[in-house]
Formats: sequence, C-alpha cells, structure tokens
Amino acid sequence: MSELRFVRMGFGERAVEYREAWDEQRRVHAARFADEIPDTVLLVEHPPVYTAGRRTADVERPLDGTPVIDVDRGGKITWHGPGQLVGYPIQKLPRPVDVVAHVRRLEEALIRVCAEFGLEATRIEGRSGVWVLGDPVASLPSAGGLSLDLDPRLADEEFDPRLNGPEYAPSNAGQRREDRKIAAIGIRVAKGVTMHGFSLNVNPDNKWFDRIIPCGIRDAGVASLSAELGREVTVDDVLPVVERHLREVLEKAEPRPREVAGAAEDGKTAREGTPAREKVSTAGQAPPAGRVPAA
Repeated sequence: MSELRFVRMGFGERAVEYREAWDEQRRVHAARFADEIPDTVLLVEHPPVYTAGRRTADVERPLDGTPVIDVDRGGKITWHGPGQLVGYPIQKLPRPVDVVAHVRRLEEALIRVCAEFGLEATRIEGRSGVWVLGDPVASLPSAGGLSLDLDPRLADEEFDPRLNGPEYAPSNAGQRREDRKIAAIGIRVAKGVTMHGFSLNVNPDNKWFDRIIPCGIRDAGVASLSAELGREVTVDDVLPVVERHLREVLEKAEPRPREVAGAAEDGKTAREGTPAREKVSTAGQAPPAGRVPAA
C-alpha cells in the first residue's frame, strides 16, 4: 500500500463538529477516488454527539429524545465526544473490497496501541472492534443480585439496561468484570474507497454511553485507556502512537480483492460473494473460544 497521509483536524477546544468532519470525509473520498491525493487518515476529536449506523434499531436510541445523526456507515449507534480519538481512514482498495480484512487491519493497529500503553486488548469472535476481556462467565458476579441463568440481558430481548440502575450501565462493565469495548469500528466503502473508521476511548466520560445501547450490545460495556490503566492518558498522548501503528499496519499490508467462493481457477475474481477474512497477526492475543457472538 502507498504511503499514508495524516491530517489532524482538531482536538480539545478546537474539536470539530461531526457534520463538518463528515463533509470533509466526502471531499477527501472524492479526491482519493480520482487519484488526486494519496490514502489519507483524518484524525479528530468531536464535541458530544450520537451517531447511528444503518442497522440501528429505534429502541437503541436515547430514551429522552436526544438528537442522533443518522450516517451511512455500517454498524449501530455510538457516541463521540471529548476524550475520544476518532480516525477516518480513506483508502482505495482493490475491488471487490474485502471489508472484513480492512476492519481486521484497523483492529490490529489499535490492539498494538493499547499494548504500547500497557493494556492487553483483543478481538471477540462475532463482534467488531477492540475489547478488554472480562472474567470467564462462570466467575462473574451476578448482575442485580440475579443468578447468571436469570440475567435478563441474556434472556429477555426487550430488557432495557437504561431503566434498571447502574448495575447494568455500560460504563460500569469494568466494575462488573465483564467484556468491555475500548475501540469501536464502523465503515462504509463506496467506489472501492473506504470512509468512516474507528473511535478509541482514551479518557472520555463513559456515562454518555449509558443513554443508548452502544453498538446494540446489551451484555457487555465500554472501557477507556485511562480507566483500565488507573492513570490519566490524554488524546495528545495517544495521537502519535495511533499514527505510528496505523502506518506500520496499513502501509505494510498488501490488500487483495475479496475472495469469492467458486471463483475461476485462473485467479479471476467474481464480482459478488461472501467476504473472506484476511489473516492478520494479533500478537498472540487471539480471543478465547466460546465467546457469545453479537446479535
């Protein structure tokens, strides 16, 4: 892959409104498709905002009617705001694009970022993003005083953790020793060029996530570098580390067209089919078997 260009859009007091950054994504996307610029990663911090991907259900949105920006990426609803580093890699990839491989590369870079700060993070089978693993299910404390078998988050599809106290809040998943997401990923590919990307929780107020069903996941929560490490880490601290690991992973990658079942033996690739996962190193941090996949 060609050399990456990084653009730091704004942070802290110069945080960029989400819609402004979205407009810039579209401008850069068009320029990249036309080969006017190289692959580009926009890095930014946003003022508080909820954004909803195309798969978001109405019941996952804020109960109090807080405005939500509906966007054209995959995935479900999430929050962006102070203390969170957001990255939008805009890359031209061979068609048909292997979307899963692209996501895996972003996860790998962020896993390496966490490791450099002293936090072990990994993937969970069936769930995108980067996770801090909780205790094995058999060792977890009972939520709300209930036995595991009666935990309503697992048994009742209509259960709403937002109405049932802090013991179910996503921001308290670390105290409950449950799996918790530290980096979310949601992308879109148009004309062979990627848009949207990732958000890494550095030192945000994770209670913002308690007003939604983050990523549509009810039985896990959210994490941040600062909370997990027990020390203050800032976006300024993380920014150059993220750039370095994105460069190492993305520039060394050799993206290939999506493999398609039944493709011709001569190596030609069909136009449609099921994405195949690219093998990407996880530095010995593969998720354990038996994790519950996302709905």
